[in-house]
Amino acid sequence: MEKSEILKSVGKRIKEMRESKGLSQVDLVGRMSGEIDPTNISRIESGRTNPTIYTIFRIAEALDVSPKEILNIEM
Repeated sequence: MEKSEILKSVGKRIKEMRESKGLSQVDLVGRMSGEIDPTNISRIESGRTNPTIYTIFRIAEALDVSPKEILNIEM
């Protein structure tokens, strides 16, 4: 699997989880610890940027899921 495919899969998973909880990107940012711009969430969800492990952890925490659930993608 290529890097771009992995980034898109992870981003899609984050977007699905966020939407299933009825959260907007701005809502998600508001639940995250530390500074992050809503446009960065947009870039992550579309697979246009490579989030750090720490960012994945913070997103998972804000969504009340484990980082493993976010990274559990089909290869």
